[in-house]
Amino acid sequence: MSKIDILPFETTIMVRDTCLCLHVQRAARALARRFDEVLRPMGLTNGQFSLLMSLNRPQPANISQVASVLAMDRTTLTAYLKPLERRGLVNVSPDPDDKRTRRLTLTPDGRKLLVKALPVWKRTHAEIDRLVGDPDHLRADLRALS
Repeated sequence: MSKIDILPFETTIMVRDTCLCLHVQRAARALARRFDEVLRPMGLTNGQFSLLMSLNRPQPANISQVASVLAMDRTTLTAYLKPLERRGLVNVSPDPDDKRTRRLTLTPDGRKLLVKALPVWKRTHAEIDRLVGDPDHLRADLRALS
């Protein structure tokens, strides 16, 4: 074995302690679990809540617009939409001006569920904000990374 093949354990510790990607991923998973837990009684995951909220707009969005807001590819978004559509929370319909494009809208049931979920989200979010030294600074830093 050559010297190039040897990676000291201290390097592993250094990466563990300094890797921003690792720390952001761990925090994201912890936040996702927390929101999943509080939204579960409404039959929602944190991702579904974010998706429904992204559709709360005056005009129907197309799949590309929503995928951009949620930072996911169109294929993944389409897969996330299916259970919400089956539950009658989202309507996916052809764009009247371009039949190749799909427009996404909240149904009345989808809006009712968002209204019900929002106080739970707000309460949980306030708890998390109290745990973070400067949540506005953190949000700005995370936006800068994305």
